[in-house]
Amino acid sequence: MNPEQVPAPGTDPYFPGHGDARYHVHHYDLDLEYRPVSNRLSGRARLGALAGTGPLQEIALDLAAFRIQRVLVDGRTVRYTHRAGKLRIRPTGTLAPGTAFTVEVRYTGNPQPTPSPWGGLGWEELTDGALVASQPVGAPSWYPCNDRPADKASYRLSITAPTPYTAIATGRLISRTTKSSSTTWVYEQLAPTSTYLVTVSLGRYTAVPLTGSGPAAGRPPQVPQTAYLPARLVPEFTVDFARQGRMMEFFQDVFGPYPLGEYAVVIVDEELDVPVEAQGMATFGSNHLDGTRTSERLIAHELAHQWFGNSVSIADWRHIWLNEGFAKYAEWLWSEHAGGPTAAARAATAHALLAGLPQDLRLADPGRDLMFDDRLYQRGGLAVQALRRALGEDAFFRLLRDWTTKHRHGTVSTANFLAHARQYAAAPLDALFHAWLQQPALPPLPL
Repeated sequence: MNPEQVPAPGTDPYFPGHGDARYHVHHYDLDLEYRPVSNRLSGRARLGALAGTGPLQEIALDLAAFRIQRVLVDGRTVRYTHRAGKLRIRPTGTLAPGTAFTVEVRYTGNPQPTPSPWGGLGWEELTDGALVASQPVGAPSWYPCNDRPADKASYRLSITAPTPYTAIATGRLISRTTKSSSTTWVYEQLAPTSTYLVTVSLGRYTAVPLTGSGPAAGRPPQVPQTAYLPARLVPEFTVDFARQGRMMEFFQDVFGPYPLGEYAVVIVDEELDVPVEAQGMATFGSNHLDGTRTSERLIAHELAHQWFGNSVSIADWRHIWLNEGFAKYAEWLWSEHAGGPTAAARAATAHALLAGLPQDLRLADPGRDLMFDDRLYQRGGLAVQALRRALGEDAFFRLLRDWTTKHRHGTVSTANFLAHARQYAAAPLDALFHAWLQQPALPPLPL
């Protein structure tokens, strides 16, 4: 059995009300129909799952306040309750450890973002269309799921919407069928994917292909890259995203082969506070375009997440620095490569910034309240820079490529990374990791 198929132990300590560690979902099949004018979503979700190490008398799914029309387990109607974001299902008999089973849920309603300290999460109705931005716990706002990052699964998504709209979703487009005034778009994502990284975007978009600098000896094949955006924004986009193809090639050089089959970028016709990564996809706001590449660091950040966070995923949210610290450092690496300030210069700027801010953040376990604090991003990048200085160039970049290869499509923790890094060090790294990851006080700038 592959590691991704083994039920991951434990619920997430930051969100203990989400997810069910007693079973593992290996595949989601979602059929959705959405009407933008009325913000009406009708869905059929079919989950293929595996019971864990103990007998399973109840299957708990995370799902917002939709109207449930039908629930089946292995094709048979079953009893259920649906309260406070939990759909609790009672199979007709106890499922023995290791038993494969299917759950089917039919539901309908008006999807709303899940309230959180960071704003609404999940399905968001736009002025003309919709988007999904689920990190960390917004996935239940639009489909029933086992909502914890370690429970990764493959997906098939079918989205039916009025024909003027383009539907973009996680994965590869495998069919598009128009009947009367509606079009059905079907996507398939075979790579194991965390629930929060599954996304849908609906809008009146123009498709723009993106490429690199062309095939070259020793380089991996070009990754198919497509952008979807309102036609009026194409001129600014053409400038702002002009170097994404080169960025993809550079990141493959330093991080290893791109771990997915394709990469899509969506520019919604509204302003967003920050871009949002998803599996094989990123969503930006119109405010991230200005025709002068002002937001290019964010393009690098979201692309780097395809390696750090999406393919190599965290076991639970305590380890979020492994996502954000490396994505931040990817910004600095791209700046260095593209002729801007070096990573060392970027690190010096970040260190000066952090030195003037409160030092109450523990990087390896920041706590729920600080998990998206900008200090975590900056300090995570500094920790990576400190490791680069300690290991030297050759060992550091071998470490990165080997990390993304060894844990491709898997889940990791901070302890996994520390054990991995020690293999590349000529001297002990314990003091470095203790200072940067475990202590709130800011260590000296790595020189």
